[in-house]
Amino acid sequence: MVVVGTWNLENLFRPGSEFGPSDEPAYEAKLAALAGVIDRLAPDVLAVQEVGDPEALADLADSLDGDWETGTSTVFDAHHPIRVGVLSRLPLSDIEQPSQFPAPLAPVQVDDDGNTIDAMVRGALRVRVAAGGQQLDIVTCHPKSKLLSFPGGRFQPHDEGERARFAAYALDRRAAEAVTVRAYADRLLDGHRDERAVIVLGDLNDEPLAATTQILLRPPGSEIGTAGFDRPDQGDPWRLWNLARRSPRNAASRASSAGDRSCSTTSSSATHSSLRCPPSRPATCNHHRSPR
Repeated sequence: MVVVGTWNLENLFRPGSEFGPSDEPAYEAKLAALAGVIDRLAPDVLAVQEVGDPEALADLADSLDGDWETGTSTVFDAHHPIRVGVLSRLPLSDIEQPSQFPAPLAPVQVDDDGNTIDAMVRGALRVRVAAGGQQLDIVTCHPKSKLLSFPGGRFQPHDEGERARFAAYALDRRAAEAVTVRAYADRLLDGHRDERAVIVLGDLNDEPLAATTQILLRPPGSEIGTAGFDRPDQGDPWRLWNLARRSPRNAASRASSAGDRSCSTTSSSATHSSLRCPPSRPATCNHHRSPR
């Protein structure tokens, strides 16, 4: 069994950044708190969100027991450079970072000026690990949050009309990002669920029954806890099962895969991001050996 988890690390930056801690003691305290939880849960692979500095994720890996590899996306918003990443005890391979909206999905409007985007602002990250002869594809993502921002850096609307419009822009963006990740999962599964294990997880910024989450989970039916779960059907080769109800609360969520089913798990956290799409660059991967 491979134990996989997801955790939003909430602005993991080294000191000195606009979004990071004020000083070194505060940074070291945060690393120690994060490492304590991760060591206690002992995941084999931990998907993480809101990694600011790849070096900060390396610092966290060095704070953990044992040897860890890290991988981070290079697709992020330059105005608030948080990205997704992975911590893994297992070797990472076949790293990709999907972000482009799949055709024929059209670009989505993001503001009153008519500006549009055609890719995820925070790209997803896919890594492959192997254990016991089983290969497992892990896709982590962090779609647009429900926290709204307005022109000029405002967090309060001028009126309810503006609030409603920007809520629609955010929802459209989050939906398009869900479609992008779902299309990428389809490519990984390729109708061969029995031979391929896929986990999609991260801070989805929505609830398990929300429309954007359901986009990730479809085809419908056979959910965990229903009578249809143990009955095969034609949707199984493409289905992702929602493990949110089985994930521990108030801690990094955990999901496990025996290798014969694909699954999806969610974690919720509201974070701010602006709406500019940066160019795609190669993802990064590093190995860290604990000094302890």
